[in-house]
Amino acid sequence: MGLKVETFEPNLSELRGHPSFFETTSYKKFGYNNRPNVIGIWEEGGDGRTLILNGHIDVVPPGPEEEWRYDPWGGEISNGRIYGRGSGDMKAGIAAMIYAVRAVRELEIPINGRVLVESTIEEEDGGIGGALATLLKGYTGDFSINPEPSGLDFWIASAGVLYFKIRVKGRPAHAKEAHRGVNAIDKIWLIYNALKELNEERQKRIKFPLAEECEPYMKGHVTILNIGVISGGDWPSTVPAWAEINCRIGWPPGESVSDVERQILDKVREVSERDPWLKENPPEYSVIGWRAEPSMIDTSDPFVLKLSDLAFRVTGKRPRFCGGTAGLDTRFFINDFNIPSVGFGPIAHNIHGINESVELDSVVQVTKVIALAIVELLAG
Repeated sequence: MGLKVETFEPNLSELRGHPSFFETTSYKKFGYNNRPNVIGIWEEGGDGRTLILNGHIDVVPPGPEEEWRYDPWGGEISNGRIYGRGSGDMKAGIAAMIYAVRAVRELEIPINGRVLVESTIEEEDGGIGGALATLLKGYTGDFSINPEPSGLDFWIASAGVLYFKIRVKGRPAHAKEAHRGVNAIDKIWLIYNALKELNEERQKRIKFPLAEECEPYMKGHVTILNIGVISGGDWPSTVPAWAEINCRIGWPPGESVSDVERQILDKVREVSERDPWLKENPPEYSVIGWRAEPSMIDTSDPFVLKLSDLAFRVTGKRPRFCGGTAGLDTRFFINDFNIPSVGFGPIAHNIHGINESVELDSVVQVTKVIALAIVELLAG
């Protein structure tokens, strides 16, 4: 499209010093070599502002492919939708922002300022080497649109997310005299039940209307502590010497990571004090990936109001203000760089699930809104 194109691979040493840094699991597996972020730059000079269009190119695994009706990598079109892993989350959003830029350029509409078209990595794993690295590299601006699959509503809030592990040790013994050992799986079960109690306590007291009104099924569940992996022991005839659980907790704006960690550690300490073995052998807590603060943009921000007007002009309906149940790259723009950022994207179905799809008409609508935003925010 005649844009200046720049690519770079994240530099871990540059990232480590930032307060929002954590080491992602994808970095641990693959490193950052040959995993570039790609930025297209449309700059017309002048003293105008910069609009950032940011999307992530990575997707989650497809799950059991035999359960898909459509090829998860086929991009098949049926009944006005395109199917496949990542079709909604978020290849369609990236297509929308690219074609919005292409349309405005082909119409030769002058702009004053610049547009950054960003394709970044590892959002699904926390965005450290993607959106954060891109911002730290100097690709900043005055406002940002992130066309995640928001259903033509505005995602104005990003959830706090924490991945953590709790490990306990036991005392191994031969199974024929198991009573002489201490079974670590029995002990991790105490922690499991304590964390389930904590989850129930939090869900009773934490509300977030923005999420509950947009997604009524989230009422009473705007915070969730999920125990996703449990493992332990080495051999059927040996009393397990270790056991651990890996967990993910998410929560809406209103608490910090340290607030949530304190509640987890207090609950683990409480149950450990009641058990002689755990009291003498305290469980070990560690972070194993995501450690992200929540974020939220003020709905009275002029950028939000302007974008809402543009969306209404294209779609005929006012976008609702939603969010707060998933971690988004928008948090880096809002929390760390004070850049107004909104998630606004197409209507998608079954993201991260079987037969993921996106409604093609909605992709066109998002493209039109972004094109209008380029023209009206950066009028030449």
